[in-house]
Amino acid sequence: MPQDIYDKIMMLAKRRGYIYPSFEIYGGVAGFYDYGPLGSQLKNNVENLWRSFFLLKDNCIEINTPTITLHDVLKASGHVEEFTDLTVDCEKCKRSYKVEDIINDNISVEQALRKDKIKCPTCGKKLKDAHPVNLMFSTTIGAGEGRAAFLRPETAQGIFTNFHLLYRYNRERLPFGVIQIGKGYRNEISPRQGMLRLREFSMAEAEVFFDPEDKKHHNFDSVKDKELFLFDNEKEFKISLEEAVDKKIINNQALAYYMYLTQDFLLSAGVDSKKFRFRKHGSGELAHYATECWDTELYSMRFGWIECVGIADRSAYDLNAHIDSTNVDMYAMKKFDEPKVVKVKKIVPKMNVMGPFFKDKAGKIKDLLEKIDVKDTKKISVEVDGEIIEIPENCYEIVETKEKMMGEKFVPHVIEPSFGIDRVVYFLLEHNYAEIKKKGEEYRILKLTPQMAPIKVGVFPLIGDKKLVDIAKDIDKNLRNAGVETYYDDGGTIGRRYARMDEIGTPFCITVDHDTLEDNTVTVRDRDTTQQERMKLGQLVSYFQKRLEF
Repeated sequence: MPQDIYDKIMMLAKRRGYIYPSFEIYGGVAGFYDYGPLGSQLKNNVENLWRSFFLLKDNCIEINTPTITLHDVLKASGHVEEFTDLTVDCEKCKRSYKVEDIINDNISVEQALRKDKIKCPTCGKKLKDAHPVNLMFSTTIGAGEGRAAFLRPETAQGIFTNFHLLYRYNRERLPFGVIQIGKGYRNEISPRQGMLRLREFSMAEAEVFFDPEDKKHHNFDSVKDKELFLFDNEKEFKISLEEAVDKKIINNQALAYYMYLTQDFLLSAGVDSKKFRFRKHGSGELAHYATECWDTELYSMRFGWIECVGIADRSAYDLNAHIDSTNVDMYAMKKFDEPKVVKVKKIVPKMNVMGPFFKDKAGKIKDLLEKIDVKDTKKISVEVDGEIIEIPENCYEIVETKEKMMGEKFVPHVIEPSFGIDRVVYFLLEHNYAEIKKKGEEYRILKLTPQMAPIKVGVFPLIGDKKLVDIAKDIDKNLRNAGVETYYDDGGTIGRRYARMDEIGTPFCITVDHDTLEDNTVTVRDRDTTQQERMKLGQLVSYFQKRLEF
């Protein structure tokens, strides 16, 4: 397939209503695309299939949280300090570039900086003074001073900040998973990969909470013999889940299970298995929150191997960060078989001192102090209405008491599969795009799976005869009422109509002809085989519901 595959796909996508450049009449902006009528439906199909894997097969629960996130939340999570790209600015042409995007593949970022080998790709000027730039879009909530916030770079933090509520919702049982599908935002320095590098994008993330001493999955045995497609940065190989865990190639069952679930989802959606692999992050490229991470990489004819999913063991990083920042109890409880008597340290507030000192805030401070798990007696502070207040030592005392414990608290660990939905959509188009010659002309086919195809059935009257048209429109209406997406078309030759449906990925077409008037049968054409069969009108709804897995 030629190297200009991306251009061909994007031209087809624009012409047929899959993907449009955003703000095109104003010159466009890199990193933004609109989904057209077919693209919106394809994206919906991807998300709904993803839900079927994580909501139904894995029994997760789903929530929806704001896309605007407080500065305090992302400060605690590490994104304010860590979510950066090393950037250089060109004084001559006034453009900025991400360093790793403009250096030679054979040299590291450190070497390029040290040897002064970074040049502006636009004007050729040597670039210096690389500096980190945070990739989050900043905003303010409210008028005046307001509260500092960002457009979220991931959906995960909305799940973590609700953990204490979700844990109770799940009747305080582990493990359990929480999913969220929604928009994320990253103010990329100079996005250069079209649909694969967006500033506003759709994510589908699962945060699955485990006891750190028991990172097993109850469905692992049912898939342990399945093979994963792995890449160790030298060679690609297949290995069963069980063997990968036993050999510590993958560190725990839970991570291996979600890698397989990811693989199963993507291959079911229609990704080419020959252009699919998992690559393990080296220690130098792990995100600040991860202890282990595997990227699901898909191959593009233009861009090479591209990450579409990250499956990370985030350990207890995020929950610990939010506990430290807010003092909210976000622990889980491990129950003992029999109660244990243990020594505990408690803070006893001195209200006779605190009352005059803190006035109307004293009551809130008292409640917060009594909830603190005392670890370090050197400094006690609480957050009240967004303000961190250090508590003077004369306002409380720390006493040691004995308590009967029914269990012990711990901070759960998290396994996170994080999907870039837009990248999956693009790769479904590229991996299923095919060109053939038909009667000397270039003929394009999108071989989308029936479940992913935006339109499932094209419905055509052979000619414009009113009797044929009326039957075709009735078929179209009946299929739609049964939940089957159709497209009625009576324009042009039947060959041209088939070609239009093939190009947008429609797997089936129905043609109403003169024989229909005689025997109530129509022609059903299969896109991939081009075979045709006659079928009774009364069989159509049940036939397509079965073929489309309704």
